[in-house]
Amino acid sequence: MKIFALYFLLFTFSLSVFGQTNPPKKALHIQGIKAYKATIATDRRKTLVEIRKVIPSVKLDIRYATKNNFMGQVMYKQARAFARKEVVEQLRKIQTSLNKKGYSLKIFDGYRPYSITVAFYQKASNKAFVANPAKGSIHNRGCAVDLTLVDLKTGKDLVMPTPYDSFSAAAAANYPKASAEALKNRTFLISTMQQHGFSVMPNEWWHFDYKGWRTYELMDIPFELL
Repeated sequence: MKIFALYFLLFTFSLSVFGQTNPPKKALHIQGIKAYKATIATDRRKTLVEIRKVIPSVKLDIRYATKNNFMGQVMYKQARAFARKEVVEQLRKIQTSLNKKGYSLKIFDGYRPYSITVAFYQKASNKAFVANPAKGSIHNRGCAVDLTLVDLKTGKDLVMPTPYDSFSAAAAANYPKASAEALKNRTFLISTMQQHGFSVMPNEWWHFDYKGWRTYELMDIPFELL
């Protein structure tokens, strides 16, 4: 019995050490600046481009560079917006089309460092409106943009069902009980983005993901290094 007990203890110990009964989950691969530079050296398509440099007429309202956001604190040291090269090219086409109709894009957020996603998840009261760091955010891949529309004549945002970053049911892309004007504007925004390869997030009318985002890496690079 003593010998059997000894073998049992050794067997149990080996399982705990080598993780045979519960292997650890595979860690996410998060690119830093060095890995990112190595990637774009061989694939320029993955370059993070500053949106304003390609689309000078685009409006910016980078909320996370201010305290006017759901966190109530400054999250970005610089009020800048980035996205992958192909994403920005499509945004440029959208902006050209909108300008002809008297409107402009207003960008709230684009590429978002992974560390910011972690901070959001830790503080958000409603986890349904923030990405789980266990999977990362499409913002971290440089393939998501948060935006709305501006009337060029008045300089004002078009009426939408909710403000940006609202944690309410009315923020859903198919919420039916908003005003007729808000529903019309939301439909116009979503259809315009869809025509250029973007899909709206179901619970956030302002959030759009670009097709093919899965081919891009998660990144944790602060704006000041770009």
